[in-house]
Amino acid sequence: MKTKNILTSISIILFFFSSCYYDKEDQLYPSSGICDSTAPATYASTMVPLFQQYCYSCHGGTASSGGGILMGTYATDKAMALNGSLYGSIAHASGYSPMPKGLNKMTDCQISKVKKWIDGGSLNN
Repeated sequence: MKTKNILTSISIILFFFSSCYYDKEDQLYPSSGICDSTAPATYASTMVPLFQQYCYSCHGGTASSGGGILMGTYATDKAMALNGSLYGSIAHASGYSPMPKGLNKMTDCQISKVKKWIDGGSLNN
């Protein structure tokens, strides 16, 4: 009788341990906004929405806001891309002010999209 109780107890313990597992929530339940960094990175449909979400609230409008860094037009956005400060800031590279201040860093996928646009010549497409 004692052996049967011990075996039952061991079986129950093994059941509980085998049913426990660790998974990352974002892998089990991906968001509906899956980021595809392989898609073409165009200014109008890719960069402007990212810049609106992360940059324009501080760097749009007047040059006095956002530390004197102005964005919000193709010309100003391209200038930031070509001088290296856009990518350096959003990638939090050494020697650049990490952006966006006060918000979460862009995702790796979003940063890859910006890099792709920059590497493609920062076209107004």
